[in-house]
Amino acid sequence: MNKFMLLIILTALIATSSLIQAKQIGGIEMPNKLKVENTELILNGAGLREKWFLDLYVGGLYLTKKMKSAVPIMNSKEDMAIRLHIVSSLITSKKMKNAVNEGFENATNDNIAPIKKEIDEFVAVFKDEIEENDVFEMVYVDSLGTKILKNNKLMTTIKGLKFKKALFGIWLCNDPAQDSLKEEMLGIE
Repeated sequence: MNKFMLLIILTALIATSSLIQAKQIGGIEMPNKLKVENTELILNGAGLREKWFLDLYVGGLYLTKKMKSAVPIMNSKEDMAIRLHIVSSLITSKKMKNAVNEGFENATNDNIAPIKKEIDEFVAVFKDEIEENDVFEMVYVDSLGTKILKNNKLMTTIKGLKFKKALFGIWLCNDPAQDSLKEEMLGIE
């Protein structure tokens, strides 16, 4: 094999290996895999949350296997995660609380009463001011509940499949935070 062909193959391998490590969206690298307890989750899809032409955060959905249908994902008891990487300094604690409260209302068809306590516990995670490049992970493990992490620090764990369904529904329900982000998270780009 001549040196030119070897150089082409080596360049292709290097380029491919960097693609395997992360997917870049809006200048943010979303890891292709997340380790959850004893399970390795794969990036199902990711996209940019925008409002009024402003980039707010990059959101990624991680599953044990790729899926393109929202309802089975929301209803699943399998390990999964949603990762949000904040890209705007315009996201404040108050705006995030309002947005997730609206998201829970949409995800539950305005029936938040059965999980109100859990929602309040989740919203409390946003009491401290949010900064650009903060990373929030909502990691569901059936035996534990939904672990909420901020910048790799465990903030709380919330039990219950009903809560998990509503939480993931913020991005995956029929009235999601953003239709295009839902499609990107489902890998329907």
